[in-house]
Amino acid sequence: MADKQAFFDHINAGNTTKGEAITLGAAMLDGETITNALVKVPLKTLNRHGLIAGATGTGKTKTLQVLAENLSEKGIPVLLMDMKGDLSGIAQPSPGHAKIDERHEKIGIPFEAKKFPVEILTISDQGGVRMRATVSEFGPVLLSRILDVSDTQAGIISVIFKYCDDNKLPLLDLKDFKSVLQYATNEGKEELAKDYGRISAASTGAILRKVVALEQQGADLFFGEKSFDTDDLLRVDENGMGYINIIRLTDIQDRPSLFSTFMLSLLAEIYATFPEQGDSGRPELVIFIDEAHLIFKQASKALLNQIESIVKLIRSKGVGLYFVTQNPTDVPDEVLSQLGLKVQHALRAFTAKDRKAIKLTAENYPISEYYKTDEVLTSLGIGEALVSALSEKGIPTPLAATMLRAPMSRMDVLEDSELTELLNGSKLSEKYNDLIDRESAYELLTKKIEVAEQEEVKEKAKKEREAVKKSSSRSSKSRSSRSTQSTLLKTLSSPTVIRSVLGILGKMMR
Repeated sequence: MADKQAFFDHINAGNTTKGEAITLGAAMLDGETITNALVKVPLKTLNRHGLIAGATGTGKTKTLQVLAENLSEKGIPVLLMDMKGDLSGIAQPSPGHAKIDERHEKIGIPFEAKKFPVEILTISDQGGVRMRATVSEFGPVLLSRILDVSDTQAGIISVIFKYCDDNKLPLLDLKDFKSVLQYATNEGKEELAKDYGRISAASTGAILRKVVALEQQGADLFFGEKSFDTDDLLRVDENGMGYINIIRLTDIQDRPSLFSTFMLSLLAEIYATFPEQGDSGRPELVIFIDEAHLIFKQASKALLNQIESIVKLIRSKGVGLYFVTQNPTDVPDEVLSQLGLKVQHALRAFTAKDRKAIKLTAENYPISEYYKTDEVLTSLGIGEALVSALSEKGIPTPLAATMLRAPMSRMDVLEDSELTELLNGSKLSEKYNDLIDRESAYELLTKKIEVAEQEEVKEKAKKEREAVKKSSSRSSKSRSSRSTQSTLLKTLSSPTVIRSVLGILGKMMR
């Protein structure tokens, strides 16, 4: 048995903070919760990203909920990816329970039921504030990464964007992009070849097929106007609480390409528009990506590189990214190495592969004299986790098996009537929920082709008229010539002429 007082001092010394912090719970030793041995995460380091991992049913979603609530309470807006549809209850207070009170008594902090300001967002047909982006905002590089095209095809995509910029053809949705691709291959191939080089029909065909595949996953709902302004993720309510923005994604779990497209677009837009924050005392926005393996599933090398670059760079904008998944191995090592906070719920060792994964996971945590990490990972209960964070100086805090606090809001979904009331009360719906289909590349190119076709018809008709005119002129001349010949023949063969000619000849003979 370890010395409880020494352990208590060890935990409290490592978790002492001068600035604001979030309390996750109390440390545990030998399966017992050590009251007031509080495990804290400084706000200052919450833009250093993090991981919440663990087997199904171990409490990952509730941990996400606790972090989101406490951030909102500190006035920090949050963005949640709700893949399972069980986070909307944050908009209502917890009904409370005797077991919750018992848990908090062990931890050493009072329990308070509370609701939080929530905005429901969507990228599909589900109810909520519609989030969209234009193809132009997406850009040629990111679009090439998502479509996983070759270098040659990526060059063609860049040419398409340049042609549209030069000719003032707005690329708003996938319909626009497809129309320009088809134009570059058919009616406009000579026009583009003159200024940008010849474009292979085989390459544009390959790109077009990949765009169609992306459309089939529902991307046509995401691309378009009105574009979502990322500043609307930073709202704070009248009580100074940060909005918890929940994106409903329950209907795209089987469409990883759409999810990756959306996430990369959003992160790229945030990085491009948010100002540099430097080393401030709190993050501007914290994003939780549930079922994070969907981002990395079937991702190409180029796409993974793009994700890794964004993860490395976006923290300078005051944005923290938190990946929620079953196993840390779902996240690439290059991304894991960037993470500051790790909350590891229980893992199950059913197979040799599982046991190997647990040993690898244990090696990602600081060595502790109080725990055999690989053994603790398989013995944690629901709502318990190994926690390793960063101190205000960027030093890993002591590893702590933690009894996590309970969410202050409802640990369940909203009822239909509650959800409807929340959606109807949204201040962003009017701004984003009307679909705008203004004149863009598709319409402009269609008009251009129609004008060209009309000119072609006119030119063809003109040539036909000229041909008919020439043919008529030749026919008239022919008829005139034949008439003259006929008249001359009649004249020469007339009796008068014959008699005259014979008379002349008779005189000459005499």
